[in-house]
Amino acid sequence: MSIAPPAPTVPGALPLARRSLAPDLARGLMLLLIAVAHAHMYLSGHAAGFRGYALDGGPIDRLVAGVQILLVDGRALPMFAALFGYGLVQLADRQLAAGMDWPGTRKVLRRRSLWLLAFGACHALLLFFGDILGAYGLIGLVLVGFVRRADRAVLWAAVAGLVLHVVVLAGFGLLTVSAPKGDTPAAIADPLEAMVMRLIGWSGMTPTYFAASVVPAFLLGIWAARRRLLDDPGAHRALLSRVTVAGVSVAVVGGVPLMLVDTRLWAPSAAVSVTMYVLHSLTGIAGGLGYAAAIGLVASRQRHRAPGVVTRALAACGQWSLTCYLLQSVIFVAVFAPYAGGLGTRVGDAAASGIAVLTWLATVVLAAVLAPRGRRGPAESLLRRLTYGARGRHHS
Repeated sequence: MSIAPPAPTVPGALPLARRSLAPDLARGLMLLLIAVAHAHMYLSGHAAGFRGYALDGGPIDRLVAGVQILLVDGRALPMFAALFGYGLVQLADRQLAAGMDWPGTRKVLRRRSLWLLAFGACHALLLFFGDILGAYGLIGLVLVGFVRRADRAVLWAAVAGLVLHVVVLAGFGLLTVSAPKGDTPAAIADPLEAMVMRLIGWSGMTPTYFAASVVPAFLLGIWAARRRLLDDPGAHRALLSRVTVAGVSVAVVGGVPLMLVDTRLWAPSAAVSVTMYVLHSLTGIAGGLGYAAAIGLVASRQRHRAPGVVTRALAACGQWSLTCYLLQSVIFVAVFAPYAGGLGTRVGDAAASGIAVLTWLATVVLAAVLAPRGRRGPAESLLRRLTYGARGRHHS
């Protein structure tokens, strides 16, 4: 009588000590960009431009808004999307190396993406209508097959994603110039009403605006992961250098027109304004990839020496990226919401960005203190348990 071979062990998440530095460092720094890009979205009581900054802000507010439109807005989101695609390939590779077949691996990836979508829904319901976790979970569910597709298919899909990006962003741009400038759910004083409106807004934006914004970078992240660009950045310094220079340059140049529009230094027609809005978002994809490449170059210099205190702290924040991202929203609600701290109607964009930087620093310190002890963030631990189940827990 034949005996069936044992089923392959389900591997858990990679132990912290074996993680590559560059992706974690990129996530840690990216959370600073996420913080300053999101903080002003909790403000209310002012007419806002395409990127949500107050049109009647003071000189310092307009200066901060201009800098963030050039360097942050629409740049952090695609950077995070590229890292998500990169991480999905790493996760698949670990499953396959442990002996799991592709159908089983795909099931794990989809389960993780489904739970990430659920995390996003809870985040939107309780804290922030601009949640981005749901978009990553959604594209992980829909596009997981591209983890195994040929490079040509991945790149052509990225091109199609760029076309979709332009169409969707043009539609949102037209809505922005035609609809009255009303307040966001951040202005609602009743917490229960705010919850409902956040979830409604998130449900509409996740499969449209956010998904279209992250698909191209997500697919290019898959392509980069196959070449281990961030796992072994020293071997790819020439390519990473070119992506850094070209990506950041394109993003800055492409962001200038919308920066002038949203800071009221230029008042073109509605059609031109929408075009500049689409251009800003499109070139932001290049900027996000450029930022990820730049951090890879920084990490490559650490290969032959122990990372310093700052580098270790930022990498720890990257290891706790899900927890730190959610903590940002907890703090922003506590500080800005009308049913909590109430600062959302009393401060401008510059002050909001200052609070965002302090919030990010607090999460970096928290992660730096706890992560070196081998402790994962609570959100990471929960997602890991939901993804791998009981069989996979003891492998992490």
